[in-house]
Amino acid sequence: MFVKINGERHYLWRAVDHEGEILESYVTRKRDKSAALAFLKKALKRHGKAETIVIDGLKSYPAAMRDLGNLDRREMGRWLNNRAEKSYLPFRRREPAMLRFRQMKSLQKFASVHANVHNHFNSQRHLLDRQTYKTSRSAALAEWQNLMG
Repeated sequence: MFVKINGERHYLWRAVDHEGEILESYVTRKRDKSAALAFLKKALKRHGKAETIVIDGLKSYPAAMRDLGNLDRREMGRWLNNRAEKSYLPFRRREPAMLRFRQMKSLQKFASVHANVHNHFNSQRHLLDRQTYKTSRSAALAEWQNLMG
């Protein structure tokens, strides 16, 4: 996904797990092998080796994965990357309220904080009945208020 900062195109890389929770966010100026390598190193260092890594058709991913030795764990398909693509929607809804971004640092900070908050309150509503959903939502809100003091 790209985001404009002062009229320049910057790229937001995201790692998403099988449940749709955002694991990692990373902002770069370019979308090349070195950026993919930096993002994959950061994500794998923090979250460990993955069984499979689902990617889109960008050619810099296989090149970076070849350097890391993860090329055999790669999966590509027409709808396999859908979970990562859908993870951008809550971010895109919030972006206009921020009146765009003026620095890469502020975009990186917003993306990581937004991911944490979204993961905390996102409870897979379509899988739960109303009472369970309300209980888990109240527990998440109470925990959030406790953290914020």
